[in-house]
Amino acid sequence: MASVYSCRECGTNLNLNATHLFPSDFYFDAGNKGTLSFACVDATKFRFEKEDKIRPFFETLDYWGIQRKRTKIKCNSCGRLVGYIYDDGPPLTDSPGQLHFGPSQVIPRAPRYRLKTKALQIASQT
Repeated sequence: MASVYSCRECGTNLNLNATHLFPSDFYFDAGNKGTLSFACVDATKFRFEKEDKIRPFFETLDYWGIQRKRTKIKCNSCGRLVGYIYDDGPPLTDSPGQLHFGPSQVIPRAPRYRLKTKALQIASQT
């Protein structure tokens, strides 16, 4: 039984594959509350808009900053905001990190497509 993910606004099938879904207990710097995180998405179903804000922001108590660079993910059919792309996915290299203290922002990381559950309509398909 597979899940079909569609836009809650217009009902368009977003062609998201559950095999690319990160487990719900997978740790991300920016958190995972109220979202589903995918390793990749079908780019023909979405519009991507760069966002660059310079003001304080807080994701969690330990994850905050002054400048936020992220990309908005919008439904290609209706333009509704369905999520964001973050660069806090799994590391792309086996490097131990800067000064061997573990992964940091210096190590290139895979993108994570973080989609809001309230912007999706999830149905089971048999």
